[in-house]
Amino acid sequence: MLDWNDLRYFVAVARHGSTLAAARALRTSQTTVARRIAALEQAAKLTLFDKRQAGYSLTADGEALLDRADEVAAAADRFEEAAGARTRDISGHVRITSDEIFASTILAPLLRDLHELHPEIIVELDSSFDLRDLGAGEADIALRSTSKEQPDGIVGRRICVDDWTFYCTRDYAARKGLPQTREELRNHAIIGGGGGNIWRQYKAWLEKLGLADNIAVQQGSSTGLLSGVRSGFGLGVLPCVVGDADPDLLRCFEPRADHGRTLWLLTHERVRHSAVVRTTADFMYAALMRHVRSLKPTKSPPSIRP
Repeated sequence: MLDWNDLRYFVAVARHGSTLAAARALRTSQTTVARRIAALEQAAKLTLFDKRQAGYSLTADGEALLDRADEVAAAADRFEEAAGARTRDISGHVRITSDEIFASTILAPLLRDLHELHPEIIVELDSSFDLRDLGAGEADIALRSTSKEQPDGIVGRRICVDDWTFYCTRDYAARKGLPQTREELRNHAIIGGGGGNIWRQYKAWLEKLGLADNIAVQQGSSTGLLSGVRSGFGLGVLPCVVGDADPDLLRCFEPRADHGRTLWLLTHERVRHSAVVRTTADFMYAALMRHVRSLKPTKSPPSIRP
């Protein structure tokens, strides 16, 4: 009989590429992971991985079954969360801070699902430009992109590398074509702005690329930047966790590799064990990781080159 718990090991090895990395992620031993994969393959009567010295790679059968395993694992996570919710008193308010582009695109549906499961949790979502101080209690949870070490007392979980790159709509690409080089970028309208720290970094990159004179419209916020790209006006830089999830948008180039920024889900150790904060943070982390795993760039673009 197939042990459904073995699908967790299957998904972990597929995502991490080796039994050692999967064991670290699952906080178990490499031997246990290898044994559970072997048991799953025996139960399924299929070879799911090619076992090589460099790591485990999915076979064709493994590739075909991975999405189904992901669905079962996600359903098990939701069941576990729902069951746990019935044994905990988690009513109350939780304050979440995030940049507005993440709040409006990723967090909005996530918080809808959280409310359906936990209507007793009242969320206060802050998407202002100001960086809220978790240590001072200005927010309980932050979805934050940063390249810096966090202050003492801040704890968190890594979501993904916070890559940004140029996007345009499919309609724009059909009308104007996709640029292939830095020089070709000069023939396209650039949507600037984003507000706050986003615009400071974006502007510096445009200046480095020699594209400051190509800015055709300036948006005052990150959601304005997104709406400008979605309108088909021109090209604009967006976070890949947002752009790759939009079926109408195309990547124009691979993300730059030198930014050093990571998207984190953060809280403070002072409130991390609060039932309402812990429940909300755990739910958000699981949902955010499912979102990241679901992302598939719409094309394989070039890197920006002179």
